[in-house]
Amino acid sequence: MVQLILENGTIFEGQSFGYSKESVGEVVFTTGMTGYQETLTDPSFAGQIVVMTYPLIGNYGANLFDMESDSPKLNGFIVREKCDMPNNWRTEMTIDGFLKQHRIPGIYGIDTRSLTRTLRSHGTLKGIITTERLTQEQIKERFANFSNKNVVSEVTTKERYTVEGDGLHLAVIDYGAKRGILNSLIKRGCKLTVFPSSASVEEILNVNPDGIFLTNGPGDPKSLTEEIETVRKLIDEKPVVGICLGHQLIALSLGGKTARLKFGHRGANHPVKDLDTGRIYITSQNHGYVVDDLPNDMEAFMINVNDGSVEGIKHKTKKVASVQFHPEATPGPLDTGFLFDDFLSLIKD
Repeated sequence: MVQLILENGTIFEGQSFGYSKESVGEVVFTTGMTGYQETLTDPSFAGQIVVMTYPLIGNYGANLFDMESDSPKLNGFIVREKCDMPNNWRTEMTIDGFLKQHRIPGIYGIDTRSLTRTLRSHGTLKGIITTERLTQEQIKERFANFSNKNVVSEVTTKERYTVEGDGLHLAVIDYGAKRGILNSLIKRGCKLTVFPSSASVEEILNVNPDGIFLTNGPGDPKSLTEEIETVRKLIDEKPVVGICLGHQLIALSLGGKTARLKFGHRGANHPVKDLDTGRIYITSQNHGYVVDDLPNDMEAFMINVNDGSVEGIKHKTKKVASVQFHPEATPGPLDTGFLFDDFLSLIKD
């Protein structure tokens, strides 16, 4: 028997799978019906315990090709029912074996509908996965010692590297990049020079890129004060585009503000409206923060249909644009893949 202890005092009991260890993290839910391996390996989930709202997970197993990074970065995985006998021609291991290999604890057999309703009511909560009977003092201590504000340094690339291409040369600042983003740019012929999040303005400009691409990543964007200042300086020198955390850093660097959502947007079915055309797109999303107050020189061109939050912004005079959602999908719909072409056209023109 394993417990999930939430900081509001609620306790869920279930069965252990994956790697057996105690873990603390922010408990969040995602509504994707497929793509659990991409979810597991998305660096933006670093420091979080992820609840899958779809009830059966693991039915097509896991493999080496659907990885969005080299390994899972999350702190725990919660499902209603796990599948021990996957059936798919690409299967290389079960979801249980995949979690064991990467030392990620999991829980199955709990009421994930009730847990999701709790998170929707109370907002994102810290949680503890444990097989021990903890005292209130121990629980309080574990919550007090947990922080998820500075996790970008844990998931960014450690060294600069280059992917050759015969198209535009982009300096990619990796805050926890999904491979789907890089692959979308590579597919369009781009040469990529990928930098750690701590790279200086001088290091980035020394490779003389045609433009700057800011990736997704985990944590509170306002905690990345040095990265925000780097982006502010780069905007004065080169075209800058971004996705997810990169979108938030662009807004902050130009004087905008971000705010934390009550329980975030996570899943592959979020509707976004293009304000220029009125068209609705279904998007893949994974974020707990949004741009709350736009800089004076920027305007929104996409909004979230469900809550009206800002999903896309562009500068009125400079070559700067970004979106909050994930046009590369993985997992999710490919409705907005054209935005990579739009970003490249902005840089090229």
